[in-house]
Amino acid sequence: MTSHPLDVVAVGSAIVDVLTTAADEEVAAAGLVKGAMALVDARRADALYAAMGPAVEVSGGSAANTAAGVASFGGSAAFVGKVRDDQLGEVFTHDLRAVGVEFATPPATDGPSTARCLVMVTPDAQRTMSTYLGAATGLSPADIDAGVVARARYTYLEGYLWDPPEAIDALRRAVALAHQADRRVALSLSDPFCVDRHRKAFLDFIADDVDVLFANEAEIVSLFEVPALGDALALLPGHCDVAAVTRGPLGSVVVSAGQVVEMPAEPVDHVVDTTGAGDLYAAGFLYGLVSGADLAGCARLGGMAAAEVISHVGARPQVPLSTLVAGPPPSRSCAPE
Repeated sequence: MTSHPLDVVAVGSAIVDVLTTAADEEVAAAGLVKGAMALVDARRADALYAAMGPAVEVSGGSAANTAAGVASFGGSAAFVGKVRDDQLGEVFTHDLRAVGVEFATPPATDGPSTARCLVMVTPDAQRTMSTYLGAATGLSPADIDAGVVARARYTYLEGYLWDPPEAIDALRRAVALAHQADRRVALSLSDPFCVDRHRKAFLDFIADDVDVLFANEAEIVSLFEVPALGDALALLPGHCDVAAVTRGPLGSVVVSAGQVVEMPAEPVDHVVDTTGAGDLYAAGFLYGLVSGADLAGCARLGGMAAAEVISHVGARPQVPLSTLVAGPPPSRSCAPE
């Protein structure tokens, strides 16, 4: 059995992304909310897929993207998530292992097919996602390997897993094992609609179990039900040790123990597809933490990873992120507005 230390074990939905470009009118005609993620059943997924234009299939899933990003920086990462023993499951498994991520969760031998996310990318690079969770909903506590969690300095969880009931039990087991091994826990809020569905559960979980929180501006404002980002930032120190909030072209803000670090966004010549931007930001930030970087350095690494992934179609890096790391990160500290 593998026993080497891990920087990050990511727990999430194992999903294959199906990406196509689409006009705003096509998104509206499909009855979708532009820029959001909606859960769909198998029948709806089939109908949306049939209506899509030419598409590219690439392995994705929020937490898996983050694990791939950590590995691309040169860190060590594992992923825990459920696929079916079907073609898409084989594609997902191959792709993840090929980028250096440890993945040993046994595939399901019956039940729903491997999860897929139908992504419509509009000309402004916004992505509208329709997700069929399929086999991913079968993630159970039995799939959480105590040895893998104990080996990892950070256990990283995606908020999307609050939707399938059994997966919540799996997350709670992962957290309990991490705490038993004196490891740290990180959480991504995943999506504003996900926050709306599980606000009370998220707030309790963050206060009790989360060391590092990742969110974008819309998610964090929704979590605290406040009108502006500054109001949310003022509330964060009482809930977790470190919170990193992404703001798209405005960069990111990191809050920790009364310290607030603002980091401008990395320059991008042309934004092609924002799919995976938050996932890769988390990858860079976590890699910074395990590498001993300060908060500004972590935020810069996150911004660099996000900038790379939004410059092309797909949610996985196309160049080794380790090649992008150079020089000390600029930063400035200020108080919340």
